Amino acid sequence: MAEILFLAHRIPYPPDKGDKIRSWNILANLAKRHTVYLGCFVDDPADMVHVPFLKDLCEDVLALPLAARPAKVRSLAWGFRSGQALSLGYYWDIRMRRWVDRVIGEGAMAATYLYSSPMGQYITSRRKQMGRIVMDFVDVDSDKWRQYAESKRWPVSWVYNREQRTLLEFERKIAATVDRSLFVSNKEAELFRTLAPESAHKIGHLNNGVDFDYFSPEHGFASPFEANEKAIVFTGAMDYWANVDAVDWFARSIFPAVHTADPNARFYIVGGKPTAAVTALAQMPGVVVTGRVPDVRPYVAHASAVVCPLRIARGIQNKVLEGMAMAKPVIATPEAFEGIDATPGQDLIVTADAAAMTKTVLDSLKGAIDPEIGRRARSRVVDLYSWKNSLHSLEHDLGIEE
Repeated sequence: MAEILFLAHRIPYPPDKGDKIRSWNILANLAKRHTVYLGCFVDDPADMVHVPFLKDLCEDVLALPLAARPAKVRSLAWGFRSGQALSLGYYWDIRMRRWVDRVIGEGAMAATYLYSSPMGQYITSRRKQMGRIVMDFVDVDSDKWRQYAESKRWPVSWVYNREQRTLLEFERKIAATVDRSLFVSNKEAELFRTLAPESAHKIGHLNNGVDFDYFSPEHGFASPFEANEKAIVFTGAMDYWANVDAVDWFARSIFPAVHTADPNARFYIVGGKPTAAVTALAQMPGVVVTGRVPDVRPYVAHASAVVCPLRIARGIQNKVLEGMAMAKPVIATPEAFEGIDATPGQDLIVTADAAAMTKTVLDSLKGAIDPEIGRRARSRVVDLYSWKNSLHSLEHDLGIEE
């Protein structure tokens, strides 16, 4: 049994967002076999109720509240003054640094696992007491800022381009410092190797997984829809800009033609914290914004189609894997499909533009899509995306194999 320091930019529980699904499964598996010290930030006050549960799981927990407005002010002031990435200032807290110093001061760690690039700033001068350090970047965040910049006007585009440049500089610095850098897919790892060639020899990937018993078509969920509704479902955190952009594009550029052709069609946007822009979409005919729901699975289970119309994306989309695991026909953009080991047209449907997606959605509502696609989708995900297989190599990366 090894002692592990685990630092995350967001509390790993509950696993109700893509990044938390990954961090929770990794934390839970490590805590089964090792002693874990968890330091994290809590950006949703409702999640503070879960801290006692994590304290029962881990040897010690520091969960610091993170309010968005003060964090943004701090990141701007600190970032522009120092010349560093704004993301670092957003997640900087002296209490986290002092807690890390105390934990490693009481006894050297066998390993340290850092989740998300800003947590790399908590590598201390007592580097050796942190043991073998693994940086789980998950995605190439700097490239995500590049994508954001391309979709915005000046001066926002200038700020985002600056963030891309300064964050990449930091990512390269951390990758050179740590023992191993991980990404969510081989494609993400390959991209970062081109951006940080000096660290290419110690860059790898750890796939996301799916809980197949939880996301299973065998559950007998009651339908959340009206009897005559043909539901097209998108799930995700609705305060995340890439998701907001996706549903706005689908609702305005695709769904009107679908609804005209089939008045029983409904576009369900399922996810917590919808922004004002998302809430406004509910004024459009046939669009339903649910807000946070206790369980997304009934919405997916009874959907005519699951859509993932992301135009900005990095890594692997859990919402795609979960839809496939529930044996649903998933209709995704190339950006949402990126990094997933599956065959378009056989395991899911990938459409590159609004016209193609409109036609595919209508085909789905008419029952004109291959009925076997859902079964093949689940089989593919079960074969390739189990958490057991995905986490098999993590202890080796951390140097704590028994």
